[in-house]
Amino acid sequence: MRRVLMLHSSREGQTVKILRFMEQQLGKEFECELVSLHDEPKVDISSYDKVIVGASIRYGHLNAKLYNFIRENQKALAQSDNAFFCVNLTARKPGKDIPENSAYIKKFLAKSSWQPKKIAVFAGALFYPRYRLFDRVMIRFIMKITGGETDTSKEVEYTDWGKVRAFCDILRA
Repeated sequence: MRRVLMLHSSREGQTVKILRFMEQQLGKEFECELVSLHDEPKVDISSYDKVIVGASIRYGHLNAKLYNFIRENQKALAQSDNAFFCVNLTARKPGKDIPENSAYIKKFLAKSSWQPKKIAVFAGALFYPRYRLFDRVMIRFIMKITGGETDTSKEVEYTDWGKVRAFCDILRA
């Protein structure tokens, strides 16, 4: 059985939910291990057949621990069969949900020393009731100026699961 390392930087859990979905889609031919980058893991990347990194955007940025992990593991990542995906609310808009048009993917590729072999971008989710007051107010403001949901009593999932499933088909190859 082939082993897959699934690394994640997730704030509200949508990135982990996407990885769990991928784990189900990859089926019985892969043994998947989920590891949080926030725990600053020390892993032997070479002991895995594939490495998938998923990271969410918060206030326009990826978490610094993602970049730290990449710096510390750049050579092993480059030698692995690897993939990266970014989760953000901008990807809810048509055309912003492909890597070539994602400002966050472009920024990541410019800033990162690692250039993933496979890349995707997925829309995330709004969890207003779960946010602290400051985050709720700020995210509502951002959603208002970008034409998104502003009802703070709602939770809205924008993730296109068909698109995630299609990315899993690419990962199987």
